[in-house]
Amino acid sequence: MRKTKIHTTKKLEKLVKKLFTTDQKTDCGILGKWNATVFYVDRKKCWLITNGLTKYNVILTDIKSSDLSKIEQIFKDALFGQLIFDGIITDFETLNLIIGGLDFLPTDNDRSTTGFQNQRLYELDFWKNDFEKLENMPIKDLTNRMNTSPIHIGNGSKMSDYTDSIEEMKKLLTK
Repeated sequence: MRKTKIHTTKKLEKLVKKLFTTDQKTDCGILGKWNATVFYVDRKKCWLITNGLTKYNVILTDIKSSDLSKIEQIFKDALFGQLIFDGIITDFETLNLIIGGLDFLPTDNDRSTTGFQNQRLYELDFWKNDFEKLENMPIKDLTNRMNTSPIHIGNGSKMSDYTDSIEEMKKLLTK
């Protein structure tokens, strides 16, 4: 069965240690690996999960330890909802086949993705001041703002190397 790798930061690793798998030789599929970190809004744990290939972001809000047993379904639902919100049309069954199961792994020290996540969390800090409480925050809209920020893919410095996460995810899912 296909598994999607999610590498956690050290901070998140302490919270989800029981989800970790030791089998790192799983097939990631077309989406590749993801990186996850934890941040807090109103003292509630939220996760920012970023795709390593496309820098596409998904936010899971108010994750409690009791939610860890169903985190796979929570992630798939959040990803599917965000894809629909961003205008990337796919059906849930196809997405479910692409993702398969989730394998949580310790950090892979991907400094590029970690830096990218830190920048997105910095931007989110400015935006969340407008809403005061987590319940008032339009999470899908805020994540869409993150996903439409210009990113650089490639080695050159041409303008054509700049794109956004939504376009990159569309390319990946329509291959």
